[in-house]
Amino acid sequence: MDTPSFPSPSLPTTHQNAGQYKRSGSTSGAMSKDQSRRRWHDVFWLGIFVTHLIGFGFILGVLGLNRFKKKNRLDIDKYTYRFMENEAGLTEDYWPLYAVAGGVGTVLGCSWLLLLGSRATDMMKVSVHILTTYLAVISVLCFWAHQFFWGVAFAIGAALQFLYVISVIDRLPFTMLVLQKAVKMVWNLPEVLRVAYAFMIVVLLWMALWSFGAAGVVASSMGDGGRWWLLVVLSISLFWTGAVLCNTVHVVVSGMVFVVSIHGGRDGASIPANSLLKTLQYALTTSFGSICYGSLFTAAIRTLRWEIRGLRSRIGKNECLLCCVDFLFHLVETLVRFFNKYAYVQIAVYGKSFNRSARDAWELFQSTGVEALVAYDCSGAVLLMGTIFSGLITGTCSGVWAWIKWSDRAFMIGSTSMLMGMVLVGVALVVVESAVTSIYICYAEDPLLIHRWDPEFFNQISETLHQRLKHRSARAKEVLNHNQLDGIQENGSI
Repeated sequence: MDTPSFPSPSLPTTHQNAGQYKRSGSTSGAMSKDQSRRRWHDVFWLGIFVTHLIGFGFILGVLGLNRFKKKNRLDIDKYTYRFMENEAGLTEDYWPLYAVAGGVGTVLGCSWLLLLGSRATDMMKVSVHILTTYLAVISVLCFWAHQFFWGVAFAIGAALQFLYVISVIDRLPFTMLVLQKAVKMVWNLPEVLRVAYAFMIVVLLWMALWSFGAAGVVASSMGDGGRWWLLVVLSISLFWTGAVLCNTVHVVVSGMVFVVSIHGGRDGASIPANSLLKTLQYALTTSFGSICYGSLFTAAIRTLRWEIRGLRSRIGKNECLLCCVDFLFHLVETLVRFFNKYAYVQIAVYGKSFNRSARDAWELFQSTGVEALVAYDCSGAVLLMGTIFSGLITGTCSGVWAWIKWSDRAFMIGSTSMLMGMVLVGVALVVVESAVTSIYICYAEDPLLIHRWDPEFFNQISETLHQRLKHRSARAKEVLNHNQLDGIQENGSI
């Protein structure tokens, strides 16, 4: 997985195709013009998210307070007396376990941020290789603890992770190269790291309230079915809230990276004053509704796309299975056109609505051929592996302590603690993912932006794009010839 050496294409080749791209001056002018007249977008989803926060904040407070220092303080049990199957506990019995999850997740997230400049790539490599083993070990432990459902779930997760890594093993050198350059870009912008730390504190504040309510649910006397359903609903709420905060950081970092690239570096004389504050202001006001909207769908669609691409590349010549997978593939590709993470760069730079940003970003990639490069890169999957691995460590720490004290509630606490750890580490790793998306958008807008920043990387990424386009052309020619032969055979048989 060492960074490969690529032959260097000549810069005049890019100059010959320069008509396809915007020049940095015109891009900068368009960006300034759009920023001066930004409008609010996706306000409906902003209202839904704010209402969700207020509503769930109230519910979490009630659930936690009902068993804080006194059982059934608010007399809620009269509504659930038919479902009482367990001995009730107190919120403060389980709240410290979630505090451990918050502490471990914060330490892991801060470690990622602190090691970005030196060891982040090594940590990502370890995450890729060790995640399958860790999932398998947890699966065995679950079976040993007679938790058949969780054992099967983690075993399936380990198998899918192993198959995915095998299917993309040839892409990992290029992926690590892109991640190295993204880390370099972020490390030269220490202000965006401070933004990530600030948002991590915001996440922790929300998690203090969230874990208070979750501890109240775990302490309740309801049956396991009722408690699990409540925890699932609360987890969905936490996932959306965490995704919104992560994508807010994504927009801020993308905006800063794009501004710095357009104006020739961090010390460029033409960089607008207070660029970071302005980007943060736009992210929390006019563009916040678009962030809330996109956070509902992008993660799920992106994960599904990775798995289908990995499966599709390993099917071989099984035409029946390939037909089914191709149908799913084209369906997901259609969804990606309207829900993709590259929309956040367009939101940060131009202040568009989410759907328009996603469509424009995808059309930009399609028209310039950069989509072939984006499809080949799996940096998002690698970062997700690091997030999941960190979440598993967090869940294990809380789950083991819970198993020692209350074995029947260990998996409730462990699984929800895992989600807490993933959200906290996700806030840290999203700064790298933001830089990756910005690199591709900048390369599609104007390749000379990347050449001016890092000529060697420009040569490597250009050569990889050239290879991928040749590969796609060869595959398309092979499919066309295959179809023509089938048609000739059918006509001959007739």
